[in-house]
Amino acid sequence: MEREAAAVPDGAAEPGAGDEPGAGDQADRTDEPGGTDGDSADGAGSADAAAAAGADASEAGTDDAAAGADGAASGAGELSEAEAELAAQRELRQRIEERKAAKKGPLEAGAKLAGTAADLLAAVRAVESGEKPVASAFQDPGPVAPRRPAPEPARRPVQVAPAAPAEPAQEAVAAVAAVLTEGGAPTALAPRAATALGEGADGLLREDPWQLLRVPGVRPEQADGFARALLGDGCGPGDERRGRALVVWLLEQAALAGHTALDTAALTAALGQRAVPDPDEAVRSAVAEGDVLVFQDALDDAPQAAPVPAAEGAGDEEEAAPPVRVLFGLERYALAEESLADGLARVLNSLPKDDGPGPDAEAWEAAASKVSGSAAELIRAVAAHGLVLHTGGEAARSEPAALVAAARSLGLRVCAATHTADGRRRLAQHLDTGGTNAAHGAQGATDGSGPGPGGAGGPGVDRSADADVAVTVAGLLSGQQGPGRDAEGALALDLLVVLDAPQLDVETAAVLVESLPDGARLVLSGDPGVLWSAGPGRVFADLLAARACPQVVSRTPDPGPIGELVSGIGVGELTEVAAPDKEVVIVPVRDAADAIHRTVQLVADSVPRALGVPPEHTQVLTPGHGGAAGTRALNAALKERLNPGPGRFGGFDPGDRVAYAPAPGRTALGRVVRADAEGLHLECDGTPVVVPKERVEQSVRHAWAVTAHQAAGRRWPAAVVVLPGDAAGVLTRPWVYSAFSRAERHLSVVQGVAQALPQAVAERPAKERTTRLRTLLRPQPEVG
Repeated sequence: MEREAAAVPDGAAEPGAGDEPGAGDQADRTDEPGGTDGDSADGAGSADAAAAAGADASEAGTDDAAAGADGAASGAGELSEAEAELAAQRELRQRIEERKAAKKGPLEAGAKLAGTAADLLAAVRAVESGEKPVASAFQDPGPVAPRRPAPEPARRPVQVAPAAPAEPAQEAVAAVAAVLTEGGAPTALAPRAATALGEGADGLLREDPWQLLRVPGVRPEQADGFARALLGDGCGPGDERRGRALVVWLLEQAALAGHTALDTAALTAALGQRAVPDPDEAVRSAVAEGDVLVFQDALDDAPQAAPVPAAEGAGDEEEAAPPVRVLFGLERYALAEESLADGLARVLNSLPKDDGPGPDAEAWEAAASKVSGSAAELIRAVAAHGLVLHTGGEAARSEPAALVAAARSLGLRVCAATHTADGRRRLAQHLDTGGTNAAHGAQGATDGSGPGPGGAGGPGVDRSADADVAVTVAGLLSGQQGPGRDAEGALALDLLVVLDAPQLDVETAAVLVESLPDGARLVLSGDPGVLWSAGPGRVFADLLAARACPQVVSRTPDPGPIGELVSGIGVGELTEVAAPDKEVVIVPVRDAADAIHRTVQLVADSVPRALGVPPEHTQVLTPGHGGAAGTRALNAALKERLNPGPGRFGGFDPGDRVAYAPAPGRTALGRVVRADAEGLHLECDGTPVVVPKERVEQSVRHAWAVTAHQAAGRRWPAAVVVLPGDAAGVLTRPWVYSAFSRAERHLSVVQGVAQALPQAVAERPAKERTTRLRTLLRPQPEVG
């Protein structure tokens, strides 16, 4: 590795802020320490993790999420991809709720418990069944039903995304504004409060002021002040309404950090840190009111307990109940996770029979014989199974491309979806270059290089239907890309290949799987070393851990010094690599000011001069938005050098590189074109976008420097990774792996963390997220 001489700092300040995984690519984040980009902010389900999620997960981030979700549509009178996908998710949740309502009995979960957990679960069962009123239910626990494997779900039609919900009426907004004014809260919250709380929002706020916490961006101390202003001496830390609202708020913050649920210890500890005098009672109240769902899930690898003696008079010994954990979650994420598990079970069990329509085993084997190595293995696995997982780096994308070509040569309807437009472009490079979105064949289809035989132009393939074979996930779900839907509302596909699968959050994955028709095959492909999704869940990692389907591990390594460096990071080793053409350069720096100076110098001068890569093709990455060398400071310095201007359009000028967050968990990168009465005109991934001026501050930010989550699914010819001294405590192996692997030809590492970098690579793997998908995918033990 090339190394530039400079001093290495001795110490490191407290980490600056970041970009929480739950909203990693939204427009703005908090500056508090602890809220960091990527896996460094992922909790492990512990009390500390929950408390951190509640305290620091997103002060400004939730605000931005709501604002971003209302972002501008591109084109007149049409929904943007993000809006259409959000609408599809709302439609899915409605169908899931209807399905849940049709089911008989309580949620299928659990086994025998003891102590507080048993009391809690029994009380919930009693309230749900109507056997006891809420007031008395928690005094007399009843039996707990075990969770049994659910039968294969029936296929339900998927509707095309409906129109986005209308803005709240002006009268409703005015009524909410009056209540906010009375409580000393800013009236600017009125539109969001009216939207979040729905009809009668003003009356709800008067009756329960802590409902203000349901408005994105509002923090507990602000809601407490609002409640005191409205209720006077009639409220305090132990108010039952406050406890319930804080339970919901903490679970929302946990979702921003990637969790779909929290265990009892984590949730009650976080409530205690928020001065709730009786956390257990607050949780019970939230469950009884239906604000929170409760689950019992068998532990994954718990040791088997010894049999316990039966009661006196019994003839045989009674086996110990299997150990379980009690989890609490919001209905939104719980239903999405259960729907995803049901949908995956349907995909696993609904593969066409050998004598049915479509290619037979001999045809699949003939297609596999035309390629070799991992690509052939992948084709054979897909031939025999409905769900297949594929893992590998950037070069391994040639293998799903070979699968697409082979399946299309067999006459199947195939689509390959990526996380970003840039990923779609790179996928198209492995397919025929006859069109940006077309896929007439496969290039480099075998184990890494060379044109692959068995292209998609063979017999039985309708070349007129080639457009949109390579799509983005958002474009596919919104209906703006891909094959469209059949008469039943399902995607008109026989095989769906999803690349960048680690970026799938649980809600998007649920919509995607629910959209597949019966008999369709699904392949999820991705690099398991990168950061998990910006939204809640860890779908790809849970599926890999569950081992419920075949897994094909690519043997195609990423080439060159950067590929060698990243491969080592993936196994916990940060080693020097030979870089004769300056593919990898380490730039030690003394402090944050020096880091900014060297970064600007690299982007504007050194990289263009030495490598011929212009500044617009070089991307800067750093762990967080705040701090002395976060994205804000770096973007200010880069703008001054690369595109100086007064920022007369809300801080932006034509030519500025920007990140636009149209919805939570998604970032579109682009440039400012102009501004007028309509708003700020952008070009994002080749698509014109107009952002209304009232949304610019919340949903647009400069993007010469971004975080690793904002960069997920993208690559650039050159990348400059900035690691200031105050980032030492937040670095993890997945963050370093993700950031370093964004570079195609050149990687510069502006290094101010000294030995903290190799230590993070060696000792800090991905932190756990509390999810239920892995449990839902396996049969649960029955209680005798």
